[in-house]
Amino acid sequence: MFAPLRYTLLTHGDDYMHLADLRSHLEADARLLELHADPQAWDGKAILDAAGSGRFSRDRTIAEYASEIWHARPRPVG
Repeated sequence: MFAPLRYTLLTHGDDYMHLADLRSHLEADARLLELHADPQAWDGKAILDAAGSGRFSRDRTIAEYASEIWHARPRPVG
């Protein structure tokens, strides 16, 4: 499936650095799979992640972009 992409990147260069972080990505993926195999550890990480994400919620981020960058205002629905 990805063979044409891999071939292109390896034979014509990787000007946009698509492969630069591949090793660290694969290492992180291996750690993720190991963690996911332990349901109790996975649940604990998920709970801590959700508890710590309040300040970085996507709703807040979208609202900030809309207000500060796009200068858009909420509109009533209906």
